[in-house]
Amino acid sequence: MTAIAWVTGAGKGIGRQVALELAREGWLVAVSARTISDLSSLVKEAHSFKGRIKEYPADVTDEKRVKETLYAIENDLGAIDLAILNAGTYLRFGVAEFSVKSFSKQWDINVMGTVTCFVHILKKMKDRKTGHIVVVSSLSAYRGLPLASAYGASKAALTNMCEALKPELEDFNINLSVVHPGFVRTPLTGHNEFPMPFLMEVDDAARQIVKGIGRGQFEITFPIPFVLIMKVFRWLPYSIYFAITRRLIRK
Repeated sequence: MTAIAWVTGAGKGIGRQVALELAREGWLVAVSARTISDLSSLVKEAHSFKGRIKEYPADVTDEKRVKETLYAIENDLGAIDLAILNAGTYLRFGVAEFSVKSFSKQWDINVMGTVTCFVHILKKMKDRKTGHIVVVSSLSAYRGLPLASAYGASKAALTNMCEALKPELEDFNINLSVVHPGFVRTPLTGHNEFPMPFLMEVDDAARQIVKGIGRGQFEITFPIPFVLIMKVFRWLPYSIYFAITRRLIRK
């Protein structure tokens, strides 16, 4: 029986490449994003793969649409075994641009969009007492970074949520994973005007994610050199940490 996956934020970047990687491995992959043309091209790209991809356009911030999308997927394809909640956005800004509007735009998509999808797929998996949910966070969740107040906070919220829910979900036979990528070459990072250490190609990142899912890992994180640096940052006293981040701002 073919395993069924649902990937959000699948139009571009990591989500798109993960969907392709799963299809290569034989999964039947339902993909969601707001831009229909991105999904259509994704379906065509996977036409010769062992598995296949089917498009289900959706905006993760629209709860009614999310519920309708899940119903349509399971009605068409069957029960979802794996949900990869990847939809998100990134806006870089500092104190001068800090506002309710600039913060909420990222929070609404990155956090509440993910929570909306999580809530509704969780209901189905709890009823079936099986499933695997993967939440895509970021290494920026480890510690606050300059010019990423909203993005980092949103990703930290996702990581904290997953850490809190993991033990309870085990009672329902539901696996939960959180992904902490470093810098990955995608359309979002393509706008960055600052150095991105240990930048990974998106296909390498996707393979790491799919491999980690297969192993049932809670934390899936890469690239290792950057992970180690961020883990050290996590334990630094504030006096030392702020001395480092002040220098980053002044560059």
